[in-house]
Parts: sequence; C-alpha cells; structure tokens
Amino acid sequence: MRSFEVVAPFDPAGDQEEAIASLAEGITGKNHRYQTLQGVTGSGKTFTMAKIIEAIQMPTLVVSHNKTLAAQLFREFRGFFPNNAVEYFVSYYDYYQPEAYVASRDLYIEKDASINEEIERMRLSATRSLMEREDVIIVATVSCIYGLATPEVYKKMTATFSRGEAIDVDALIRRFVELQYERNDAVLERGRFRRRGDTLEIYPAYLEDAYRVDLDADFGMDRVRRIRRFNPVSGELIEDLDRAMIYPAKQFVMPADMIQNALGAIKEELAERYEFLKSTGKILEAERLKTRVEYDIEMLTEMGYCPGIENYSAPLAGRKPGEPPDTLIDYLPKEHLTFIDESHVTLPQLGAMYAGDRSRKQSLVDYGFRLPCALDNRPLRYDEFTERLDKTIFVSATPGKTEVNQSAQVVQQLIRPTGLLDPEIEVRPSEGQMEDIYGEVRRRIDAGERSLILTLTKKMAEDLTDYLSGLGLRVRYIHSEVETIERVEILTQLRQGEFDILVGINLLREGIDLPEVSFIAILDADKIGFLRSLTSLVQIIGRAARNAAGKVIMYADRESDAMREAIAETERRRKIQLAYNKAHGITPTTVKKAIADILTRRAEEAVDAAATSIEVLKKSYNVLIPSQRKQLIKALEGEMLEYAKNLEFEQAAAIRDEIVRIGDLGKK
Repeated sequence: MRSFEVVAPFDPAGDQEEAIASLAEGITGKNHRYQTLQGVTGSGKTFTMAKIIEAIQMPTLVVSHNKTLAAQLFREFRGFFPNNAVEYFVSYYDYYQPEAYVASRDLYIEKDASINEEIERMRLSATRSLMEREDVIIVATVSCIYGLATPEVYKKMTATFSRGEAIDVDALIRRFVELQYERNDAVLERGRFRRRGDTLEIYPAYLEDAYRVDLDADFGMDRVRRIRRFNPVSGELIEDLDRAMIYPAKQFVMPADMIQNALGAIKEELAERYEFLKSTGKILEAERLKTRVEYDIEMLTEMGYCPGIENYSAPLAGRKPGEPPDTLIDYLPKEHLTFIDESHVTLPQLGAMYAGDRSRKQSLVDYGFRLPCALDNRPLRYDEFTERLDKTIFVSATPGKTEVNQSAQVVQQLIRPTGLLDPEIEVRPSEGQMEDIYGEVRRRIDAGERSLILTLTKKMAEDLTDYLSGLGLRVRYIHSEVETIERVEILTQLRQGEFDILVGINLLREGIDLPEVSFIAILDADKIGFLRSLTSLVQIIGRAARNAAGKVIMYADRESDAMREAIAETERRRKIQLAYNKAHGITPTTVKKAIADILTRRAEEAVDAAATSIEVLKKSYNVLIPSQRKQLIKALEGEMLEYAKNLEFEQAAAIRDEIVRIGDLGKK
C-alpha cells in the first residue's frame, strides 16, 4: 500500500498537534470506535483531519451534508494528498424528480432526471479505486448510503486483456456489452467502444483517457499486440501498457446468469401481488402492475437492463425482503476511518433519508406502480449505517448530544492559528434596545468596522432597516426572499463599506466570513426555538470571531438555558485562547489591508473553492455548441443557487462570473 502523506506548506499550529495526537492515539492505541473533534470556526479542522489520516494510515470516508461543502472538502483533501487517491462521491443528478404517486389527486409523476456525466465518472472512479488500492480517501454526501451493486459482483464484472495474450474478440465485445458499454464505431465517447479493423478502442466510464488495443490475427484467434492509453479528444498517445482491466460503465450491474436467476423470483412476486390486488378490489392497480412488470421482465430477458432496474435490486442481488442494500461503505475495507463533517447537521440528515424514501415508495406499491421489492431499493437506516462503520470521528464546532454521548472522548481544538479569540458577550435588557444599538453601531462606524443585527422575522428585519435608515445610518437587510444575485451583491457591498449595518435572520447564522464585522446584536435572544437554540447561538457568535474587536450583545428580558450555555461555552473557549496567546506571546489582530486587496484575495479564494463545481460541469458540455452552452449555464445556475443556499455567497459570485463569461461566448 502506498502511504498516505500530507503535502502542505505549513505544519500543525495552535492546539492542532495535540488534537491530532489524541485522536490518532484513540484509534491506534485505545481502539475507540467513536470520537469527536470539536473545533471552533477558523481553527483548521480539515488540516487536522488530513494529519489524522496520515498518522493512522487507514482508507477514509468523509461524509458531508451537501454537495457544495463536499466539493470544497474534496478540493482541500486533493491538495493535501496529491500522491494518493482522493475521490468524490455525490449524487450525479443535476436535476432529479423521483417517481411518485399523489393519491389525493390521482397524479402519477414519472421519474425525470438529468445525469451529470462528469460526476458519474467520478463516482465510478471512486468504486474502482476501492477495488484496486488502499490509499483511498472518499469525500461523499449522504449519497453514500444508497444502494449499489454488490462489491463481490462488481469486482467480478470486469474485462481484462494483456499484451501478447490470445483472445476471442467477439467474446470480449460481448463482455463489454455485459458491462453496459455501448458500441459506436463512428464516435468514441465515455462509456462506449468501437472496432476498426485490427484495432479495438474503449473509453472507460471512470477515466478521462481511453484504451487502444492493436490485434494480430493468429490461426483463427486474435492476439493482443499492443495496449496504449490515449487522449480520446486529441488522439495523443500517453503510454504503453502491459495489461488493462475494464470496470463496468454503470454502478448497478449484474451478470447475465444472476439476472436470469432473478426473473423467476420477480415473476413469482408479480403473481402474488397481482392476486392480492385483485382480491382487495384493486383491479385497475393489478392490471397496471402486471403490464408494467411484464414489460420490465421482457427487457431484462432481452437486454439485461430496463429503465428503473434499481427497483428490482433485491431479487437481482438475492436479498430477502427488508435486508439492507449494499452501499459505498461496503466497498471500503473492514478497517477504515469515517469523518462525519458538520455532524450536528449531517447525522440528522442521514437519519431522515430512510423514512422519506419509504413513504414515497409505499404509495407506488399500494397503487400498483411498483412491486413490494421496490421498497428494498432504499437508503440505509441510521442503525444500519452505523453498523457498517469501523472507526468514526464526528467533526463539528457545535456537536450534538448524539455525538457527545457516543464518543469515548471529545477532543477540542479551540486555538486559531491567527490567534483570534471568541468574541466578548453581554446580555442587555430589551427595553431601550434601539437606542443602545444605535450607540454601538455608531462606535463601529467611527472605527471603520461593520455590524450585524439579527431579528426573528422577515417583517421585523425590513421594519428595523427602515427605522435605522430614518436615523441616517447606512443599512440593508437580507433574507430568503432576496434574490440570490442580490444577496451576493449585498455581502460584497457590506465588505466594501458601501453600507455599515446588515440586518438578517437565519441567513447570518453560519458560513459567512466577514472579518470587517466587529459587532453582532441578537434581538429576542431569549426566545425558545431553532433560531435561538444553543447550536444557532454558538454559530452566530462565531461570526464575530473574525475580528480582534469582536463583540456580541444579546438583547433579552431573561436568560434562557440556550443563552446561558452559549455564553458559558464562549467564555470557556475565550479563557483558553487568552491563556494560550499569553503563554506564546501572541497578540490577535484582524488582517488590515485595503478593501480592494481583501476583496481580491477573497475573490481568488472563492474561485478556488468553487473551482471543483465549475470544472466538473464544464467537462460535461461543449461550450461551442449553443444548445450545450445553454445546458451548462442552467447547470451552473443550479450550483450557484446551491452555494447561496448554504450561505457561501462568495463562491456563488465566482460561479455567477463564470456564467457571465460563458454567456458572452455566445455573443461573439
């Protein structure tokens, strides 16, 4: 196995080294199954994760709660591990409308999806890497708990050929077809193959290069004279190979004998379900199911594939009703490491997938659109997911009770390499809060700093903005009804100093890096609910930790439990940070540069962070073809909305600029 080796221009700083050593020892020395890394915003949690992988040398799965954060993590890990296999496994749909039936309206919604070919390639590359090597890091979303082909079957579903080997070309071509590759002798595209005389070319679905096999006739057989890897676009020859192995073009594949063996079980289930529906008076549903399944059986018999084949995954794989599917986790070795990033969000999401999927499919089964076996084409339940994990580290600035209670140890990473502290916090009464806020923001304006004010409702945000504007202050509001592009512009203008105060709701809770902000006012801080929960308050407070003069004032008539805990936690962290700075002679200072310099640097960082999304999408389309250019712009707009939804407005702006650039190509 090639060793995991971190390549970075810096070493662990602050308390990173202690966290790395403690968590690594928890795995290699103490055999802890669950641990938690509790790291404050800006403490370098991703670098710590990378160094832990280097220390323990285990294949690793990193699970994130959305595609944009997964893309950012993928880019960072790929930078830290240039000599290892860092793979990206997320949903390959640019657009996905699942099959559904709304009984109250007698409305059947057919499955509709747009598959991103580049992401599909990266998913296939991930499973292939897990088959061939151990130095693998997979960055995934909750897509990793959905069903794939059984690893044992997937491993057997390969085609291999070696230089000098005598082969039956017709048999090899049949094997390619069985692996779901399509023949196209005119154009060689990903997932296709072609034969031209004594040359056979195949473009593996998981690679960016293709294989060219030169053959020599030899007494009725063909002998492999040469195997070369080449660029399918330019035709440039890259290298000569002694051997090549081709993996399937799809992640759900089955050998012909398994399909034939499963047909009997599908027919038997159809017969039982047909009689059941008829006996309960559902004649229409029974006939609908019979027509549909018989068509699928015919397709499976003739082609080895049918639309919606995943709905028959249980009988095809020989699973009994209720048994969990095989997933990406089953492709990992038994001994592996899993990081659950932003665990306070990711774990609830993982737990919610099963029930939502079950509810939708149960309606399809009840009304004769699918056999009951479709219910077993599902994500893992939470307990099934955790059963498959080996060593797990939860990563969060605000871990929930689930993580803390499960963990053998909670390792804290509270020191920022910059030396910046968590902000000071005060609680002040609601009475007279407007006058008090006015005085606070005026002081920040005089110091050239910015302020955030958090309300509970959109109407309150708008009214407060009008009130402060009437006092001569430069203020804007932001909430979910403000258009995405405008939200990006508002954040940029705040940093440029075009206005001084931003009023918002939950959109300001996390994910926004605003070092110019030194003051945050939280109105109605004592109200009970999600927006003023412990997790939300800690995340809000973290927004003021980018500035050396950071301060948070909570306006409330009483101290709620959430307020008390958030204040106590922040003060505890602040004491530790102060002690560390004093011991090491560190004076925390906000980065002071001209606004233009800051914006340029942030823009470059945003472009880098969004680069993975842009790169993946651009590879799937030809911008010189008008129809594909429009499709690319539409896909990029989807990514931009996703970034904005996750509060990463600078990344959204980077994609917006790319959309404008691509749009300009069509005007030339």
